[in-house]
Amino acid sequence: MATLYATPANDEPAWWFVVSADHIFLTHDGEVPFGQLNQLAFPDLAQYQVIEIGEIRERTCYLVMADYMDEQFKGGDFAPLRQLLRPDDMEIFEMAGRARQFSDFLNTHRFCGRCGTRMQSVEWELAMHCHQCQHRCYPRVSPCIIVAITKGEQLLLAQGKRHKAGLYSILAGFVEAGENLEQALKREVYEEAGIRVKNIQYHMSQPWSFPHSLMMGFTAEWDSGNLHIDPHELVTGDWFPINDLPQIPPQGTIARTLIDIAIKR
Repeated sequence: MATLYATPANDEPAWWFVVSADHIFLTHDGEVPFGQLNQLAFPDLAQYQVIEIGEIRERTCYLVMADYMDEQFKGGDFAPLRQLLRPDDMEIFEMAGRARQFSDFLNTHRFCGRCGTRMQSVEWELAMHCHQCQHRCYPRVSPCIIVAITKGEQLLLAQGKRHKAGLYSILAGFVEAGENLEQALKREVYEEAGIRVKNIQYHMSQPWSFPHSLMMGFTAEWDSGNLHIDPHELVTGDWFPINDLPQIPPQGTIARTLIDIAIKR
């Protein structure tokens, strides 16, 4: 549970997740700052909102909500969160994602969505409360399905419009109101690829802070239909031999894990 209005001591060794919009402050070595405040080239944090968001290796993690590309933080630069996506240290990436989601929530819930009154943060939990109409909001989590689909010795891969050039991944989509995960999976696959699937099997989940998704990972097998890629969602897609895949997501992502599971079955 996060603690609002944290007041870290100057000599407390801690992890410092300084978030500005969708970027995070990293040292010149590309790391999340760790150490005592009096040893870091940070401004006076009394001017900032500081939130205790958890622990890593028995050391407290703090979110510091910075201004846009705040130049008062020295010794590094603000960088995209994906730079912390490292298979050998996912704990740091996951905590950074938590920090980014909390920051996004607080920045986008300053006013009540019901009556428009300025909201106040709740001291004992991460929530925003409207004292005018008693509406209370919590950080949003958007459930998504992601699925690796095989057809014999082939794997379905597609290139999304937001993927970097040449990168292919598996199909994914948001769960809609009133759907269970299996229904969402079947709908998304049919909408994006025009096929039906069978033998759906759940494997794992992963929080994905772009901006606030929870990815639920599955494998499935082709059942029927000819491939028809939705041009509104995807650039291209096809069946690829499992021993001759194009560029795919890196280790540490749920997409890559599901691909590895699918091609070993």
